[in-house]
Amino acid sequence: MNNHYDSFPKHRGHLVYVCLGCKARLDIAELHYACPRCGEILLLEDERFHELGATAGSQWREVFDLRAATRRPELKGIFRFYELIAPVLEPEDIVWLGEGNTPIIPASSALRDLVGQPLAFKNDGQNPSASFKDRGMACAFSYLKALVRRHGWDQVLTVCASTGDTSASAALYAAYVGGAVKSVVLLPQGKVTPQQLAQPLGSGAVVLELPGVFDDCMKVVEHLAENYRVALLNSKNAWRILGQESYAFETAQHYAWNVADKAVFVPIGNAGNVTAIMGGFLKLHYLGIIEALPRIFGVQSAHANPVFRYYREDDPDKREYRPVPVQASVAQAAMIGNPVSFPRVKHLVKQYEQVGGAGLFHVVQVEEQAIVEAMLLANRHGHIACTQGGECLAGLLRAKELGLLRKDELAVLDATAHSLKFIGFQEMYFEDAFPPEYEISPRSELVNRPRKVSSVEEKARLGEQEYTIKAARSVAELLGLQSRN
Repeated sequence: MNNHYDSFPKHRGHLVYVCLGCKARLDIAELHYACPRCGEILLLEDERFHELGATAGSQWREVFDLRAATRRPELKGIFRFYELIAPVLEPEDIVWLGEGNTPIIPASSALRDLVGQPLAFKNDGQNPSASFKDRGMACAFSYLKALVRRHGWDQVLTVCASTGDTSASAALYAAYVGGAVKSVVLLPQGKVTPQQLAQPLGSGAVVLELPGVFDDCMKVVEHLAENYRVALLNSKNAWRILGQESYAFETAQHYAWNVADKAVFVPIGNAGNVTAIMGGFLKLHYLGIIEALPRIFGVQSAHANPVFRYYREDDPDKREYRPVPVQASVAQAAMIGNPVSFPRVKHLVKQYEQVGGAGLFHVVQVEEQAIVEAMLLANRHGHIACTQGGECLAGLLRAKELGLLRKDELAVLDATAHSLKFIGFQEMYFEDAFPPEYEISPRSELVNRPRKVSSVEEKARLGEQEYTIKAARSVAELLGLQSRN
Protein backbone atom coordinates (compact mmCIF):
# COMPACT_ATOMS: atom_id res chain seq x y z
CA MET A 1 0.00 0.00 0.00
CA ASN A 2 1.19 3.49 -0.85
CA ASN A 3 0.64 5.62 2.26
CA HIS A 4 1.83 8.91 0.80
CA TYR A 5 -1.05 11.32 1.24
CA ASP A 6 -0.63 12.91 -2.19
CA SER A 7 -0.46 9.69 -4.22
CA PHE A 8 -3.53 8.07 -5.72
CA PRO A 9 -4.26 4.68 -4.07
CA LYS A 10 -2.94 1.56 -5.80
CA HIS A 11 -5.53 -0.80 -4.36
CA ARG A 12 -8.32 -1.87 -6.71
CA GLY A 13 -11.36 -3.78 -5.57
CA HIS A 14 -13.81 -6.05 -7.36
CA LEU A 15 -17.31 -4.66 -6.93
CA VAL A 16 -20.47 -6.60 -7.73
CA TYR A 17 -24.17 -5.93 -7.26
CA VAL A 18 -25.71 -8.23 -4.64
CA CYS A 19 -29.46 -8.82 -4.63
CA LEU A 20 -31.04 -8.63 -1.17
CA GLY A 21 -33.75 -11.04 -2.34
CA CYS A 22 -32.43 -13.97 -4.34
CA LYS A 23 -28.76 -13.21 -3.51
CA ALA A 24 -27.79 -13.02 -7.18
CA ARG A 25 -24.42 -11.41 -7.91
CA LEU A 26 -24.31 -9.16 -10.96
CA ASP A 27 -21.46 -7.59 -12.91
CA ILE A 28 -21.09 -3.81 -12.59
CA ALA A 29 -20.29 -3.46 -16.29
CA GLU A 30 -23.99 -2.70 -16.73
CA LEU A 31 -26.09 -0.32 -14.66
CA HIS A 32 -28.57 -2.18 -12.47
CA TYR A 33 -31.06 -0.65 -10.04
CA ALA A 34 -33.05 -3.74 -9.13
CA CYS A 35 -32.39 -7.43 -9.57
CA PRO A 36 -33.36 -8.52 -13.11
CA ARG A 37 -34.25 -11.97 -11.72
CA CYS A 38 -36.49 -11.17 -8.74
CA GLY A 39 -36.90 -7.37 -8.78
CA GLU A 40 -35.44 -6.83 -5.30
CA ILE A 41 -33.14 -3.92 -4.44
CA LEU A 42 -29.34 -4.18 -4.71
CA LEU A 43 -26.26 -3.35 -2.67
CA LEU A 44 -22.70 -3.07 -3.96
CA GLU A 45 -20.12 -5.34 -2.40
CA ASP A 46 -16.34 -5.38 -2.84
CA GLU A 47 -15.30 -9.03 -3.10
CA ARG A 48 -11.75 -7.97 -2.25
CA PHE A 49 -12.70 -5.92 0.79
CA HIS A 50 -11.24 -8.56 3.12
CA GLU A 51 -7.80 -7.81 1.63
CA LEU A 52 -7.93 -4.41 3.34
CA GLY A 53 -7.97 -6.24 6.66
CA ALA A 54 -4.28 -7.10 6.16
CA THR A 55 -3.57 -3.48 7.10
CA ALA A 56 -4.04 -2.62 10.78
CA GLY A 57 -6.81 -0.25 11.79
CA SER A 58 -4.22 2.15 13.22
CA GLN A 59 -2.49 2.31 9.82
CA TRP A 60 -5.77 3.06 8.07
CA ARG A 61 -6.41 5.89 10.53
CA GLU A 62 -2.99 7.30 9.70
CA VAL A 63 -3.61 7.02 5.94
CA PHE A 64 -6.95 8.81 6.09
CA ASP A 65 -5.64 11.48 8.44
CA LEU A 66 -2.67 12.17 6.15
CA ARG A 67 -4.95 12.40 3.13
CA ALA A 68 -6.81 15.26 4.79
CA ALA A 69 -3.82 17.38 3.66
CA THR A 70 -3.83 16.19 0.05
CA ARG A 71 -3.41 18.56 -2.88
CA ARG A 72 -5.08 16.13 -5.28
CA PRO A 73 -8.68 17.09 -6.11
CA GLU A 74 -9.54 13.40 -6.66
CA LEU A 75 -8.86 12.72 -2.97
CA LYS A 76 -10.07 15.97 -1.43
CA GLY A 77 -13.71 14.99 -1.09
CA ILE A 78 -15.44 11.72 -0.31
CA PHE A 79 -12.71 9.78 -2.12
CA ARG A 80 -10.28 10.52 0.67
CA PHE A 81 -11.74 7.16 1.74
CA TYR A 82 -11.25 5.69 -1.74
CA GLU A 83 -10.61 2.09 -0.64
CA LEU A 84 -13.85 2.05 1.35
CA ILE A 85 -16.11 3.59 -1.29
CA ALA A 86 -15.55 2.67 -4.95
CA PRO A 87 -12.01 1.39 -5.45
CA VAL A 88 -12.64 0.60 -9.13
CA LEU A 89 -12.37 4.17 -10.36
CA GLU A 90 -9.39 5.75 -12.07
CA PRO A 91 -8.31 9.31 -11.20
CA GLU A 92 -9.63 10.73 -14.49
CA ASP A 93 -13.12 9.45 -13.71
CA ILE A 94 -13.54 11.03 -10.28
CA VAL A 95 -15.82 14.06 -10.09
CA TRP A 96 -15.17 16.49 -7.24
CA LEU A 97 -17.16 19.69 -6.83
CA GLY A 98 -16.15 20.36 -3.24
CA GLU A 99 -18.50 17.84 -1.65
CA GLY A 100 -17.64 16.20 1.65
CA ASN A 101 -15.60 17.44 4.61
CA THR A 102 -18.64 19.26 5.98
CA PRO A 103 -18.13 20.62 9.50
CA ILE A 104 -19.51 19.24 12.72
CA ILE A 105 -20.49 22.23 14.85
CA PRO A 106 -20.95 21.73 18.62
CA ALA A 107 -24.11 23.27 19.99
CA SER A 108 -23.74 26.52 21.86
CA SER A 109 -23.68 26.13 25.63
CA ALA A 110 -27.13 27.74 25.82
CA LEU A 111 -28.65 25.23 23.38
CA ARG A 112 -26.89 22.33 25.08
CA ASP A 113 -28.23 23.39 28.47
CA LEU A 114 -31.71 23.95 27.07
CA VAL A 115 -31.80 20.51 25.44
CA GLY A 116 -30.07 18.85 28.40
CA GLN A 117 -27.80 16.76 26.22
CA PRO A 118 -24.39 17.20 24.54
CA LEU A 119 -25.08 17.68 20.83
CA ALA A 120 -23.65 18.89 17.54
CA PHE A 121 -24.91 19.44 13.99
CA LYS A 122 -23.11 18.05 10.96
CA ASN A 123 -23.82 20.76 8.40
CA ASP A 124 -24.27 18.81 5.18
CA GLY A 125 -25.98 21.85 3.73
CA GLN A 126 -22.44 23.14 3.12
CA ASN A 127 -22.04 20.75 0.20
CA PRO A 128 -21.98 22.32 -3.31
CA SER A 129 -25.71 22.03 -4.06
CA ALA A 130 -26.45 22.74 -0.38
CA SER A 131 -27.46 19.21 0.61
CA PHE A 132 -26.07 15.79 1.56
CA LYS A 133 -27.15 14.38 -1.82
CA ASP A 134 -23.86 15.53 -3.32
CA ARG A 135 -22.01 12.74 -1.50
CA GLY A 136 -23.92 10.10 -3.42
CA MET A 137 -23.98 12.02 -6.69
CA ALA A 138 -20.18 12.40 -6.66
CA CYS A 139 -19.86 8.62 -6.57
CA ALA A 140 -22.70 7.89 -9.00
CA PHE A 141 -21.47 10.40 -11.59
CA SER A 142 -17.87 9.27 -11.22
CA TYR A 143 -18.91 5.72 -12.10
CA LEU A 144 -21.17 6.97 -14.88
CA LYS A 145 -18.27 8.98 -16.29
CA ALA A 146 -16.13 5.82 -16.21
CA LEU A 147 -18.80 3.88 -18.14
CA VAL A 148 -19.09 6.66 -20.74
CA ARG A 149 -15.32 6.61 -21.23
CA ARG A 150 -15.06 2.83 -21.48
CA HIS A 151 -18.02 2.31 -23.80
CA GLY A 152 -17.74 5.49 -25.85
CA TRP A 153 -21.40 6.37 -25.26
CA ASP A 154 -22.52 9.51 -27.07
CA GLN A 155 -25.60 10.16 -24.94
CA VAL A 156 -26.67 9.25 -21.40
CA LEU A 157 -29.95 10.55 -20.05
CA THR A 158 -29.99 10.71 -16.25
CA VAL A 159 -33.37 10.77 -14.49
CA CYS A 160 -34.49 11.15 -10.91
CA ALA A 161 -37.60 11.75 -8.85
CA SER A 162 -37.16 14.34 -6.16
CA THR A 163 -38.61 16.39 -3.34
CA GLY A 164 -36.01 19.00 -4.25
CA ASP A 165 -32.51 18.16 -3.06
CA THR A 166 -31.91 15.13 -5.31
CA SER A 167 -32.91 17.07 -8.43
CA ALA A 168 -30.68 20.01 -7.50
CA SER A 169 -27.69 17.75 -6.96
CA ALA A 170 -28.26 15.55 -10.02
CA ALA A 171 -28.66 18.57 -12.29
CA LEU A 172 -25.53 20.24 -10.90
CA TYR A 173 -23.29 17.21 -11.39
CA ALA A 174 -24.73 16.47 -14.84
CA ALA A 175 -24.04 20.06 -15.90
CA TYR A 176 -20.45 19.78 -14.66
CA VAL A 177 -19.71 16.44 -16.33
CA GLY A 178 -21.45 17.59 -19.52
CA GLY A 179 -20.68 15.94 -22.84
CA ALA A 180 -22.83 12.86 -23.28
CA VAL A 181 -24.58 13.32 -19.93
CA LYS A 182 -27.95 15.10 -19.84
CA SER A 183 -30.28 15.57 -16.87
CA VAL A 184 -34.05 15.16 -16.48
CA VAL A 185 -35.78 15.54 -13.11
CA LEU A 186 -39.35 14.71 -12.11
CA LEU A 187 -40.89 16.75 -9.30
CA PRO A 188 -44.25 16.59 -7.50
CA GLN A 189 -46.08 19.69 -8.66
CA GLY A 190 -46.36 22.40 -6.01
CA LYS A 191 -44.47 20.39 -3.39
CA VAL A 192 -40.93 21.68 -3.93
CA THR A 193 -39.70 24.96 -2.44
CA PRO A 194 -39.00 27.81 -4.91
CA GLN A 195 -35.33 27.72 -3.95
CA GLN A 196 -35.05 24.00 -4.71
CA LEU A 197 -36.98 24.34 -7.98
CA ALA A 198 -34.64 27.12 -9.09
CA GLN A 199 -31.56 24.91 -8.75
CA PRO A 200 -32.17 22.31 -11.52
CA LEU A 201 -33.65 25.02 -13.74
CA GLY A 202 -30.49 27.07 -13.27
CA SER A 203 -28.31 24.04 -14.07
CA GLY A 204 -30.13 23.58 -17.38
CA ALA A 205 -31.94 20.33 -16.57
CA VAL A 206 -35.23 19.35 -18.14
CA VAL A 207 -37.69 19.74 -15.25
CA LEU A 208 -40.96 17.84 -15.43
CA GLU A 209 -43.74 18.28 -12.87
CA LEU A 210 -46.28 15.56 -12.07
CA PRO A 211 -49.38 15.79 -9.88
CA GLY A 212 -49.19 13.89 -6.59
CA VAL A 213 -46.30 13.31 -4.19
CA PHE A 214 -42.75 11.98 -4.41
CA ASP A 215 -43.91 8.35 -4.39
CA ASP A 216 -45.89 8.99 -7.59
CA CYS A 217 -42.83 10.49 -9.30
CA MET A 218 -40.69 7.58 -8.11
CA LYS A 219 -43.03 5.04 -9.71
CA VAL A 220 -42.70 6.81 -13.06
CA VAL A 221 -38.90 6.96 -12.76
CA GLU A 222 -38.71 3.26 -11.85
CA HIS A 223 -40.83 2.38 -14.88
CA LEU A 224 -38.52 4.44 -17.08
CA ALA A 225 -35.44 2.72 -15.66
CA GLU A 226 -36.96 -0.73 -16.21
CA ASN A 227 -38.13 -0.12 -19.77
CA TYR A 228 -35.88 2.54 -21.31
CA ARG A 229 -32.17 3.28 -21.55
CA VAL A 230 -31.79 5.87 -18.81
CA ALA A 231 -29.52 6.23 -15.78
CA LEU A 232 -31.57 6.40 -12.58
CA LEU A 233 -30.07 8.65 -9.90
CA ASN A 234 -32.32 8.13 -6.90
CA SER A 235 -31.00 6.22 -3.89
CA LYS A 236 -32.22 3.04 -5.56
CA ASN A 237 -28.93 3.49 -7.43
CA ALA A 238 -26.46 1.56 -5.24
CA TRP A 239 -23.56 3.85 -6.26
CA ARG A 240 -25.37 6.69 -4.50
CA ILE A 241 -25.36 4.67 -1.28
CA LEU A 242 -21.60 4.08 -1.50
CA GLY A 243 -20.89 7.80 -1.74
CA GLN A 244 -23.15 8.61 1.19
CA GLU A 245 -21.18 6.23 3.42
CA SER A 246 -18.60 9.03 3.59
CA TYR A 247 -20.84 10.74 6.17
CA ALA A 248 -19.98 7.94 8.62
CA PHE A 249 -16.27 8.06 7.74
CA GLU A 250 -16.06 11.83 8.26
CA THR A 251 -17.97 11.67 11.54
CA ALA A 252 -15.66 8.99 12.90
CA GLN A 253 -12.56 10.89 11.77
CA HIS A 254 -13.83 14.14 13.31
CA TYR A 255 -14.04 12.42 16.70
CA ALA A 256 -10.55 10.89 16.39
CA TRP A 257 -12.05 7.53 15.35
CA ASN A 258 -13.91 7.10 18.64
CA VAL A 259 -17.69 6.99 18.23
CA ALA A 260 -18.54 4.59 21.04
CA ASP A 261 -20.33 7.28 23.04
CA LYS A 262 -22.10 8.90 20.08
CA ALA A 263 -25.76 8.79 19.02
CA VAL A 264 -26.20 9.68 15.34
CA PHE A 265 -29.62 11.10 14.39
CA VAL A 266 -30.66 10.80 10.73
CA PRO A 267 -33.93 11.72 8.96
CA ILE A 268 -35.20 8.61 7.20
CA GLY A 269 -36.90 10.01 4.09
CA ASN A 270 -36.23 7.53 1.28
CA ALA A 271 -34.00 5.56 3.71
CA GLY A 272 -30.86 5.82 1.61
CA ASN A 273 -28.84 7.96 4.02
CA VAL A 274 -29.55 5.95 7.16
CA THR A 275 -28.64 2.83 5.19
CA ALA A 276 -25.37 4.33 3.98
CA ILE A 277 -24.38 5.57 7.42
CA MET A 278 -24.87 2.14 9.00
CA GLY A 279 -22.94 0.52 6.15
CA GLY A 280 -20.09 3.00 6.56
CA PHE A 281 -19.71 2.43 10.29
CA LEU A 282 -19.79 -1.35 9.74
CA LYS A 283 -16.88 -1.09 7.29
CA LEU A 284 -14.85 0.96 9.75
CA HIS A 285 -15.55 -1.55 12.52
CA TYR A 286 -14.66 -4.54 10.34
CA LEU A 287 -11.23 -3.04 9.58
CA GLY A 288 -10.58 -2.10 13.22
CA ILE A 289 -10.59 1.62 12.38
CA ILE A 290 -13.22 2.13 15.07
CA GLU A 291 -13.51 -0.16 18.08
CA ALA A 292 -17.25 0.21 18.69
CA LEU A 293 -20.31 1.24 16.71
CA PRO A 294 -22.30 4.37 17.55
CA ARG A 295 -26.03 4.19 18.10
CA ILE A 296 -28.23 5.19 15.16
CA PHE A 297 -31.57 6.98 15.56
CA GLY A 298 -33.75 7.24 12.48
CA VAL A 299 -36.37 10.01 12.68
CA GLN A 300 -39.73 10.14 10.89
CA SER A 301 -42.55 12.64 10.82
CA ALA A 302 -45.95 11.39 11.97
CA HIS A 303 -47.10 12.45 8.50
CA ALA A 304 -44.92 9.83 6.75
CA ASN A 305 -43.93 7.06 9.15
CA PRO A 306 -43.79 3.53 7.64
CA VAL A 307 -40.36 2.70 9.10
CA PHE A 308 -41.39 3.89 12.59
CA ARG A 309 -44.51 1.72 12.38
CA TYR A 310 -42.42 -1.28 11.39
CA TYR A 311 -39.87 -0.99 14.21
CA ARG A 312 -42.29 -0.03 16.99
CA GLU A 313 -43.12 -3.74 17.12
CA ASP A 314 -40.44 -5.20 19.42
CA ASP A 315 -40.81 -8.78 18.19
CA PRO A 316 -39.02 -9.11 14.81
CA ASP A 317 -41.22 -12.06 13.88
CA LYS A 318 -44.36 -9.92 14.19
CA ARG A 319 -43.10 -6.94 12.24
CA GLU A 320 -44.92 -6.18 9.01
CA TYR A 321 -43.97 -3.45 6.58
CA ARG A 322 -46.76 -1.44 4.95
CA PRO A 323 -46.42 1.74 2.84
CA VAL A 324 -48.48 4.65 4.14
CA PRO A 325 -50.23 7.61 2.51
CA VAL A 326 -48.38 10.83 3.30
CA GLN A 327 -49.61 14.16 4.61
CA ALA A 328 -48.04 17.57 4.13
CA SER A 329 -44.70 17.99 5.91
CA VAL A 330 -42.30 20.87 6.46
CA ALA A 331 -39.52 18.27 6.24
CA GLN A 332 -40.28 17.76 2.57
CA ALA A 333 -37.66 15.06 2.09
CA ALA A 334 -39.62 13.10 4.71
CA MET A 335 -42.81 13.05 2.63
CA ILE A 336 -42.19 9.49 1.43
CA GLY A 337 -44.67 6.79 2.34
CA ASN A 338 -42.81 3.90 0.72
CA PRO A 339 -39.02 4.38 1.06
CA VAL A 340 -37.15 2.69 -1.79
CA SER A 341 -34.27 1.67 0.47
CA PHE A 342 -36.37 0.05 3.19
CA PRO A 343 -35.11 -3.48 2.27
CA ARG A 344 -31.57 -2.16 2.78
CA VAL A 345 -32.58 -0.81 6.19
CA LYS A 346 -33.83 -4.22 7.33
CA HIS A 347 -30.71 -5.93 6.00
CA LEU A 348 -28.26 -3.50 7.62
CA VAL A 349 -30.07 -3.10 10.94
CA LYS A 350 -29.81 -6.86 11.38
CA GLN A 351 -26.06 -6.76 10.63
CA TYR A 352 -25.54 -3.67 12.78
CA GLU A 353 -27.09 -5.21 15.88
CA GLN A 354 -25.46 -8.59 15.29
CA VAL A 355 -22.06 -6.88 15.33
CA GLY A 356 -22.65 -4.26 18.03
CA GLY A 357 -25.50 -5.66 20.13
CA ALA A 358 -29.20 -5.04 20.53
CA GLY A 359 -30.42 -1.47 21.03
CA LEU A 360 -28.02 0.14 18.58
CA PHE A 361 -30.83 1.16 16.21
CA HIS A 362 -34.01 3.06 17.04
CA VAL A 363 -36.69 4.91 15.09
CA VAL A 364 -38.52 7.81 16.74
CA GLN A 365 -41.56 9.67 15.48
CA VAL A 366 -42.06 13.43 15.78
CA GLU A 367 -44.90 15.85 15.08
CA GLU A 368 -44.79 18.58 12.45
CA GLN A 369 -45.06 21.29 15.11
CA ALA A 370 -41.99 19.86 16.82
CA ILE A 371 -40.02 19.76 13.55
CA VAL A 372 -40.47 23.40 12.56
CA GLU A 373 -40.00 24.68 16.11
CA ALA A 374 -36.82 22.62 16.55
CA MET A 375 -35.47 24.16 13.33
CA LEU A 376 -36.20 27.64 14.73
CA LEU A 377 -34.64 26.69 18.06
CA ALA A 378 -31.43 25.47 16.40
CA ASN A 379 -31.08 28.50 14.16
CA ARG A 380 -31.76 30.92 17.03
CA HIS A 381 -28.68 29.41 18.63
CA GLY A 382 -26.38 29.96 15.66
CA HIS A 383 -26.92 26.94 13.44
CA ILE A 384 -28.04 26.74 9.80
CA ALA A 385 -30.37 23.77 10.17
CA CYS A 386 -32.98 22.98 7.54
CA THR A 387 -36.33 21.42 8.40
CA GLN A 388 -34.69 17.98 8.26
CA GLY A 389 -32.11 19.24 10.77
CA GLY A 390 -35.07 20.39 12.84
CA GLU A 391 -36.51 16.91 12.47
CA CYS A 392 -33.31 15.47 13.97
CA LEU A 393 -33.36 17.89 16.92
CA ALA A 394 -37.04 17.08 17.48
CA GLY A 395 -36.04 13.40 17.34
CA LEU A 396 -33.38 13.99 19.99
CA LEU A 397 -35.90 15.69 22.26
CA ARG A 398 -38.34 12.83 21.72
CA ALA A 399 -35.67 10.21 22.42
CA LYS A 400 -34.89 11.97 25.69
CA GLU A 401 -38.59 11.93 26.63
CA LEU A 402 -38.64 8.17 26.01
CA GLY A 403 -35.51 7.62 28.11
CA LEU A 404 -33.54 6.26 25.17
CA LEU A 405 -30.40 8.37 25.68
CA ARG A 406 -27.68 8.26 28.30
CA LYS A 407 -26.75 11.64 29.77
CA ASP A 408 -23.15 11.34 28.56
CA GLU A 409 -23.98 10.41 24.94
CA LEU A 410 -23.10 13.07 22.39
CA ALA A 411 -25.86 13.39 19.81
CA VAL A 412 -24.67 14.13 16.26
CA LEU A 413 -27.58 15.57 14.27
CA ASP A 414 -27.73 15.46 10.48
CA ALA A 415 -28.65 18.87 9.03
CA THR A 416 -29.13 17.47 5.55
CA ALA A 417 -29.52 20.77 3.69
CA HIS A 418 -28.95 24.49 4.12
CA SER A 419 -31.63 26.39 6.02
CA LEU A 420 -32.11 28.83 3.11
CA LYS A 421 -33.62 26.04 1.00
CA PHE A 422 -36.56 25.85 3.39
CA ILE A 423 -36.79 29.49 4.43
CA GLY A 424 -40.36 29.64 3.15
CA PHE A 425 -41.51 27.43 6.02
CA GLN A 426 -39.98 29.86 8.51
CA GLU A 427 -41.94 32.65 6.82
CA MET A 428 -45.13 30.59 6.93
CA TYR A 429 -44.63 30.05 10.66
CA PHE A 430 -44.02 33.74 11.34
CA GLU A 431 -47.03 34.74 9.21
CA ASP A 432 -49.32 32.00 10.58
CA ALA A 433 -49.86 30.88 6.99
CA PHE A 434 -49.71 27.08 7.24
CA PRO A 435 -52.66 25.31 5.61
CA PRO A 436 -54.62 23.11 8.06
CA GLU A 437 -53.12 19.84 6.77
CA TYR A 438 -49.72 20.76 8.26
CA GLU A 439 -51.22 20.85 11.77
CA ILE A 440 -48.93 23.72 12.82
CA SER A 441 -49.96 26.70 14.94
CA PRO A 442 -47.22 29.27 15.65
CA ARG A 443 -46.35 30.29 19.20
CA SER A 444 -46.03 34.04 19.62
CA GLU A 445 -42.72 33.82 21.51
CA LEU A 446 -41.09 32.18 18.48
CA VAL A 447 -42.46 34.60 15.88
CA ASN A 448 -39.96 37.17 14.62
CA ARG A 449 -41.02 39.79 12.08
CA PRO A 450 -39.52 43.09 10.87
CA ARG A 451 -40.81 46.24 12.57
CA LYS A 452 -41.17 49.45 10.58
CA VAL A 453 -39.36 52.47 11.98
CA SER A 454 -40.76 55.11 9.65
CA SER A 455 -42.81 55.56 6.49
CA VAL A 456 -41.84 56.45 2.94
CA GLU A 457 -44.07 59.52 3.17
CA GLU A 458 -42.33 60.75 6.32
CA LYS A 459 -38.90 60.30 4.73
CA ALA A 460 -40.01 62.31 1.70
CA ARG A 461 -41.55 65.06 3.86
CA LEU A 462 -38.58 65.58 6.19
CA GLY A 463 -35.19 66.86 5.17
CA GLU A 464 -32.27 64.42 5.22
CA GLN A 465 -30.81 65.60 8.53
CA GLU A 466 -34.18 65.87 10.30
CA TYR A 467 -35.23 62.45 9.05
CA THR A 468 -31.95 60.85 10.21
CA ILE A 469 -32.33 62.30 13.71
CA LYS A 470 -36.01 61.33 13.98
CA ALA A 471 -35.35 57.78 12.69
CA ALA A 472 -32.44 57.34 15.14
CA ARG A 473 -34.66 58.48 18.02
CA SER A 474 -37.34 55.98 16.98
CA VAL A 475 -34.76 53.17 16.89
CA ALA A 476 -33.45 54.18 20.31
CA GLU A 477 -36.99 54.11 21.76
CA LEU A 478 -37.69 50.68 20.27
CA LEU A 479 -34.46 49.28 21.68
CA GLY A 480 -34.66 51.06 25.03
CA LEU A 481 -31.28 52.75 24.56
CA GLN A 482 -29.93 55.16 27.15
CA SER A 483 -28.77 58.60 26.01
CA ARG A 484 -25.11 59.54 26.56
CA ASN A 485 -26.14 63.01 27.74
